[in-house]
Amino acid sequence: MYRLRPFLNSDPPHLAAIWRSQPPQRGLLQPISAPLLEYGVFSKMHFDPAGLIVATGDDGVPIGFVHAGFGPGDEGASVDTTLGTTHVLMIQGGDVNPALADDLLAASEAYLRGRGASVIYAGGVNPLNSFYLGLYGGSELPGVLQSDAALLGACRRAEYREVDRVRIIVCDLANCRPPVSRELRMIKRTTQVLEQIDPPARSWWDASVWGGLQRDCFTLLDKTQNRIVASASFWDMQPISSGWGQSTAGLYEMYVEPQLRRRGYASYILGEAIRTLRRRGIAAIEAQTMATNQAARDFYAKLGFTDVDQGIIFRKDPQGAATPPTPLDIVAVKEGTGYRLQYHAAKR
Repeated sequence: MYRLRPFLNSDPPHLAAIWRSQPPQRGLLQPISAPLLEYGVFSKMHFDPAGLIVATGDDGVPIGFVHAGFGPGDEGASVDTTLGTTHVLMIQGGDVNPALADDLLAASEAYLRGRGASVIYAGGVNPLNSFYLGLYGGSELPGVLQSDAALLGACRRAEYREVDRVRIIVCDLANCRPPVSRELRMIKRTTQVLEQIDPPARSWWDASVWGGLQRDCFTLLDKTQNRIVASASFWDMQPISSGWGQSTAGLYEMYVEPQLRRRGYASYILGEAIRTLRRRGIAAIEAQTMATNQAARDFYAKLGFTDVDQGIIFRKDPQGAATPPTPLDIVAVKEGTGYRLQYHAAKR
């Protein structure tokens, strides 16, 4: 028997113990502790104890939990409760207990709908990404990891719809050779690479997501027009990369002005960033891209990125909904050839 209740201040050590009991997964930080959960979850200004639902056994000790949260409002200035997701669902020992997992997911949905959510997802994915970054997934939150049996099974039993998949890819910098060509030499003559450590947050939500993480932004200045034409942003993937035994940088955003795409600017800025990061002792770069975005996958493959994991984006359609929207209604196509690593969930 078990009962469900909201989060209590005495729960963090028990939740950390449940987390540590999970089967080995590349995208799950281990070992975890209550202070690390405080850092990645409880300390956030918009953390709502009512959204973290704990299952306890007959002795009152937690045996599982589920955490529901929301996305940002207009301009990223506040929380928008019309768009929500179930971030994580874990059961002691990694036990795939269908009844308990289903009850936890149902409780998460009830909380989200009770707060006004009209669109519900499962798994963290941009812009539903302000919790667990650095603890789960990788360079970004990839939805539900394919190795996450408890949440994966609960979503499928609850008739969540798979709307897309996220490819998690890694480049070993010891073997990476940035491209060299006449086209790239021409770009070098007319541009300058600038670097900004810990760039300022662009909004309250941006600060909520990235405020506690060390970031490094490389921009490409067109010297003939004195304007930025491309950028590549990374973060130091601590603490999750500590479990991999190598210093890893997460590429979470890459942008090239539309009129300059497919002209080598993406290759050039990323190549220059790789050279700088490698000199500083970074051993690998991780990135994520949609499985359906063949252009982005081809681009990264040319630089030596290979697949290491995969995440699934799930959506719960309202009962009686019309014909389900296509995946491109759910997650917008990335700009241009897909080098801007950002997911956008559409409100419907």
